[in-house]
Amino acid sequence: MSLLSLPRTWAERAASRAQLTARRNAMVALTACTQRRTEREEVERFLCERAAARAARHDAPVSLHA
Repeated sequence: MSLLSLPRTWAERAASRAQLTARRNAMVALTACTQRRTEREEVERFLCERAAARAARHDAPVSLHA
């Protein structure tokens, strides 16, 4: 390996490491977003079930936008 090829080799390795880091960061972010979405959907489902049960007990129409 010549001294002239060292900067190129370093740049290629740095680019490769940066790509791997970016990919890992994207996967971590996607996992976090998916977990938050799942939690929001669970809470929404719970609240809808509670509202429906309450309306059934009181014979009132269900309104989630009050």
